[in-house]
Parts: sequence; structure tokens; C-alpha cells
Amino acid sequence: MSTKLSAVKGMNDLLPEQAEVWEQVEAKVGEVFRQYGYRPIRTPIVESTSVFVRAIGEVTDIVEKEMYSFNDALNGEALTLRPENTAAVVRAAIEHNLLYDGPRRLWYFGPMFRHERPQKGRYRQFHQFGVEALGFDQPEADAEQIFMVARLWKALGLRDGFVPKLQLNSLGMPQDRALHREALVHYFQSHQSRLDEDSQRRLGSNPLRILDSKNPEMAELIANAPQLPEFLGDQAREFQQRLLNLLNEQGIAFELNPRLVRGLDYYNLTVFEWVTDRLGAQGTVCGGGRYDSLVERMGGKPAAATGFAIGAERLILLVQEAQGLGSPSAPDAYLIHFGKGARESALKLAEQLRDQGLKVVLDPGQTSAKSQMKKADASGADLALLIGEDESLAGEVTVKPLRGQGQQATMPLSQLLATMDRRKQDNA
Repeated sequence: MSTKLSAVKGMNDLLPEQAEVWEQVEAKVGEVFRQYGYRPIRTPIVESTSVFVRAIGEVTDIVEKEMYSFNDALNGEALTLRPENTAAVVRAAIEHNLLYDGPRRLWYFGPMFRHERPQKGRYRQFHQFGVEALGFDQPEADAEQIFMVARLWKALGLRDGFVPKLQLNSLGMPQDRALHREALVHYFQSHQSRLDEDSQRRLGSNPLRILDSKNPEMAELIANAPQLPEFLGDQAREFQQRLLNLLNEQGIAFELNPRLVRGLDYYNLTVFEWVTDRLGAQGTVCGGGRYDSLVERMGGKPAAATGFAIGAERLILLVQEAQGLGSPSAPDAYLIHFGKGARESALKLAEQLRDQGLKVVLDPGQTSAKSQMKKADASGADLALLIGEDESLAGEVTVKPLRGQGQQATMPLSQLLATMDRRKQDNA
């Protein structure tokens, strides 16, 4: 007896109804990003493992527990399915010398892979929209990206309680983080018996990551730990204040969250998240910030950078919950044919209508008119266009409205083509 085949757990199919919603969201995201001068970039799904180890850091959950890594048996390379895309974009920028003539604004969309426990809004294969602004060292670049996300929420129809809330923090400069790190180590060492196994391990390597622990038994201890803003120097404070002034001038609401850190090692100065309470435990829809040392760290010439990523699955869940977008566009017309010679006439008319940019569906086979009418109604099309033997011989078509008001009428094909063209222009 054969075993039923199914998708890998945490790696999901997108069926037509879902995929159409995804296409709508993808189109809106691309439209907004292009408004700000961002250009698309696509990187391979598989990268050398060293790309992520060097960028993300060895003592992180992603590198230690979540990456899908393997050795290529043909040439012995250590390869990894990308768990995030910033490192890959920076690798591409360095390899192809994209910064030779100045800064770059880049955006991407695609699948990422992490080995973790699947749950709503959190999967092993997930998708991200992201942007990277390479070569920009001023807070205006950070502000522009936040403006862009705020504009995206509006474009996707998120209103009232469905708009994610912006949280901000500063990770400071390297010298600021060194002072904070020293204070953290001293604090957690004095409470070492209360640390869980992961935190014990991170204490000597990356104590900042302890603050990102989701262990509820650690919550009180973490809440009383030294906060990074207490250690910010003049440079970091000035940078953050300039950013906050820009957000205030634009009317962007935000909350300063001194506990906000990033799970990746390469961030500095600005970090931000857009969070919602509409998706249960998976409340972060968008996260990002500044990573001025990453380009040099990966072998390029020093270049400031800032960016963010949006979890596509979570964003689409939120859009659907908010009913922010209308249903995916239905056909403009459904062609129904019956009788001798009607099928050939219908096929010809369908192509003429498609030449006008219209979406037209018809059954290529010879099914009954009643069956075709049921399909036409279910398709969501506004009009059914009927061609029977009489219409085919006379060069005519019968137009039957399927939605709203209107009377059934028979007209010459030339009149139909002109009428459909006017409808298209009116709805543009």
C-alpha cells in the first residue's frame, strides 16, 4: 500500500485562493518600495555557510540551532538554505561592487528557512519582504524606511486597531555596548543560579542575547538588568534624537522600548519593530535597524547600512484579519458557448477581448450551457457573454449581467468590443 505524500511539516503549499491574496500584497509592497527609489535584487536560496556564520555570529540561535546546513557531496562545500537575506544581499553587493558609484537602495522578496517548531505565523519555510539601504550613514535613512513602512500599512488597508505599533531603541556604538556588556556580565554573574541553560552559555559569549530570552522564569531577572540606554554616549544619543525629531515631524507614533534588541549580531544604533496584538504570540510583523559594520565585516570596504524585513505570512494574516484588501480581481467576462460553430466563435472573441487587456474565461470543451452558467456565476465575473449557433451565424453575442442591475441584450461583436473597452477605461 503506497504512503500518501504530503508537504514537509512547516513548509506550506499556497493554493490558488491564497496565492491570489499573496499576489495582491506583493504588488502593493513593490509599488510602495519603488516610490522611495528602491530597486529589486534577487539572491540564491542556497549560500555558502560562511556567509551567515560571519554575518550573524556563531553564538546565535540561528547559527547554533536553526540553519538548514549540509555538505555538497560533489565538491565538499558547506552550504546553507538562507535563514535571512541581509547577509546574502551584502555578499552580493560586495561581490558585484554595487557601491562603486555611490549608495544603493535595494529590496527583495523570497523564501527563508529555519528549523524551528512550526506554529501560526512561524514556519520552517517562511517568506520575507526586505529592504537594505547601503552606504547611507545619516538618521534620515532610518526615518525614510520607517515612513515607508507606515505608508505600506495604509496601502494594505490596515486601519484603526490593525495598524502595528512602532517600538524603537538604540544599541549605541561599539564602545557603548562594551560598557553595557560589562555591566550585564556583572549583573548576571551575581544571579548565575537563576540563569537557564541557554543564558548560562551566552553569559561569556553574548550576554546581550540573554535579554531576548522568551523563558518566562527569566522575565523578572531580565526586567531588572542594566538597560542599554543608560550607557549611550553623545554620538548615539544625538543620532537617536535626530531620528525621533524626524518621526515627530512626520506624525509617526512610536514607543521607546529599552529592552528591544535584535537577534542578530550585526546591528548598532537604531533598532525597531512594528508589533501587533492581533496575531497571538507572533506579534512582530516587521523588524530592522542599522548595521554599519556588516559590509566591512563581510570583506567589503566600510559602508554604513540600514534595513528591515517583514514576515510575509504574518503580514498577510493581519491583512486578511483586517479585511484590508478586496477580493482578488475576478474575470471581466465569462464566455458561454453552445451549439454548432459557437465554440470556435467564442475562442476567437475571447482572444479579441484579451487583446484589449481584459480578463476572459471560457470552457474549452463542449459542456452544457447550464453547467457553464454555474461556473460563470461562481467565477465572480460581472458579465456572461453567450454565443449560441444563432449568434455565431449572425456575428452577434448576448450579454447577460451577473451582478447588480442591467438587462440582457444581444448586440453585434463590434459593438460588444467597443462597450467592453469603455468599461475597462471607466474602471481603470
